[in-house]
Amino acid sequence: MQDVKEVKPHIVHFDKDEQIISTQDLSVFYGGVTQKLFDASLGFKKKTITALIGGSGSGKSTFLRCLNRMNDKIARIDGKIWYHDLDINADNINVYELRKNIGMVFQKPNPFPKSIRDNITYALVANGEKDKQKLDQIVEESLRAAALWDEVKDKLNKSALALSGGQQQRLCIARALALKPEVLLLDEPASALDPVSTSKLEDTLKQLRSDYSMIMVTHNMQQASRISDYTAFFHLGHVLEYNTTENIFTNPQGQITEDYIRGSFG
Repeated sequence: MQDVKEVKPHIVHFDKDEQIISTQDLSVFYGGVTQKLFDASLGFKKKTITALIGGSGSGKSTFLRCLNRMNDKIARIDGKIWYHDLDINADNINVYELRKNIGMVFQKPNPFPKSIRDNITYALVANGEKDKQKLDQIVEESLRAAALWDEVKDKLNKSALALSGGQQQRLCIARALALKPEVLLLDEPASALDPVSTSKLEDTLKQLRSDYSMIMVTHNMQQASRISDYTAFFHLGHVLEYNTTENIFTNPQGQITEDYIRGSFG
């Protein structure tokens, strides 16, 4: 196989005013010496779904976690990450406020051991919101946005842990949406779900696309082809190709990308 360091990346570019987040020469080092990501420069278009694909250890989750500073204190981050015109790694950034704008949903559903209602309102109440009517409105709006309201509206005071895995994952999305983020990061959100729950989750994400910008790590290439507008292919810490999903899957520009898409490795 071709040496990844010799590959010229094929990267789609957007006008600055089209982008919600962009990275410039982003590199990540663990332990100060082990480099997991190499000079990633990508822009993400507003109100689209972007899939990050690649084999295990390719750097896609490392990249995603940088976008709302989840790698703080465990890695050295070089390069720039811009959210609008804000350098998110600047010393004066309030990380809590940043994560309100750039929410994250993890691979395994992680609802709080509280009621469904309290899962949605917990962060809002902790941040000083006391208006019950407003909180109730946010609960309903968030659950509706996550396509969960009709399933749980009569049991909001029951434990979130009693929900199915797919329902728990949609609750975690609703919990993130309650903070009114612009961006939603998803790290393999369907990997722990059965096919029916996965289909419901995908339908939810497609409905959210008109209001949110989403960046999703997935190891499921069929999922990426079904729901994403753009796809970035990561390999050994390098972004080798970034284009419309249609082009990535039907007309990849690089041999390594084509080999991965065709299932020759990974």
